[in-house]
Amino acid sequence: MEIQTLSQPTLSSHLRALSALIRKDWKQYWRYPLNAVSSVFQPLIWIAPIYFMGLAFSVNGKAIGFSQYSGTTDFMSFILLGTVLENFINAVFWGMGYALKNDMDSGVMESNWLTPIPRLLILVGHSVTNLLVTMITSAGMLLFGGLLFGFHASGDVFRAFIPIIPMMLGLYGFGFAFAAVVMLLREANALVDMSSFLVQIFSGSNFPVNALPKFLLPIALALPLTYGLDAIRHYLIKTQTIVSIQLELLLLVIFMFVMLWIGITTFRSLEKRVRTLGTLGQH
Repeated sequence: MEIQTLSQPTLSSHLRALSALIRKDWKQYWRYPLNAVSSVFQPLIWIAPIYFMGLAFSVNGKAIGFSQYSGTTDFMSFILLGTVLENFINAVFWGMGYALKNDMDSGVMESNWLTPIPRLLILVGHSVTNLLVTMITSAGMLLFGGLLFGFHASGDVFRAFIPIIPMMLGLYGFGFAFAAVVMLLREANALVDMSSFLVQIFSGSNFPVNALPKFLLPIALALPLTYGLDAIRHYLIKTQTIVSIQLELLLLVIFMFVMLWIGITTFRSLEKRVRTLGTLGQH
């Protein structure tokens, strides 16, 4: 009889560890059901003033000025879709960066790091639960948001998944690098809030990026999320794209590989630095 030991990592042992991380975070999240419910309705409350302001500037229910920038008069579907995608951005930021900070504060960071599990797998495990929860809450947002404000996905829903895959993988690369910075500085709240806010602003989650001042536009065009959000909106609500849709998809694939390489390299480098400084378990 062959005896398997956990000290010799295998693919199956990694999958078991990933499953354990997901189950643990899943149970913790749903332990507070009111928090789960609020995550559906809070974003809708935030964008409600935008809806009424948009109506005030509309002519016969159509935002003519908005259509000059986006190619659609349906400003609320544009914003609601951006808010949903914004949730996935936050899921990676909070799922990776803040999860490490929680481990530091609870004193389990060092013990987790001593296990024969790849560090990046731990980060992925923490973020998967956030992504699963975000999928559920986002579906609720689209349902209730559609009833309250109207959401009209007149495009091809299945083709919209084409840009989602490279965008999310590229976002993971960004999340790896961000988690490493959190680990080094031992501060998550301010970093997560500021970074996620800036990324959402410059990627155009709630407005067309071509409405930005010209000196800020290069920053937006340097972010892979800009092209991801733009392509998804194009497929779902038929907005006009910044560049051709074929070029956007190509840029997303390139950014995906570049961001994953940068994220993994940065994480390993800063992790080595933290272990050298001996600050891994500090907070």
